[in-house]
Amino acid sequence: MSARDALLDAYQATLLEDGHRATTLAVVAARAGVSKGGLLYHFASKEALAEGLITRMDALLEEDVAAMAAAQEGPSRYYVRTSVWTGGDFDLAFVAVAQLAQESHTGAQEAMRRARERWLELIRAEVGEEATARAILLLGDGLYFDAALGGAAEPSGGLSTSPEELMPIVDRLLAASESARAR
Repeated sequence: MSARDALLDAYQATLLEDGHRATTLAVVAARAGVSKGGLLYHFASKEALAEGLITRMDALLEEDVAAMAAAQEGPSRYYVRTSVWTGGDFDLAFVAVAQLAQESHTGAQEAMRRARERWLELIRAEVGEEATARAILLLGDGLYFDAALGGAAEPSGGLSTSPEELMPIVDRLLAASESARAR
């Protein structure tokens, strides 16, 4: 792993665990095991770290969008099925950037909008109309939010819902959209 990646990992982990305010250059450098000068060699400021994390998330998003576009089950089913917390690289980067967005970081807010638009674009292309595409996007958003509230990848009972439980709804939405297009 490169020093740059180690610094981004440290920045991301600190954001996730301690929040934006606690994520100082000194804390990130110490967590990555480098001097502050070593950090500044790769990232001249806290803003540069944020930009690096957004770039990382964008690259991981492109991988996800490619997998979504190629999914045999179709983009809508893929999106809902994968809208759960796995703790993978994309989840970690996505939630860390979301945290920056909540702190009114303009670049992070734009990155979050870009991600949702990319997913919506694929879903819209599959279903052929806006309302159904947005409903499917919101199903996935709800699953992700539900997992975040539970703090785990698996639903913990109560109101929690699994992707498999939502697939019949996705199937009905897709069928209704197809029927409407056929008219």
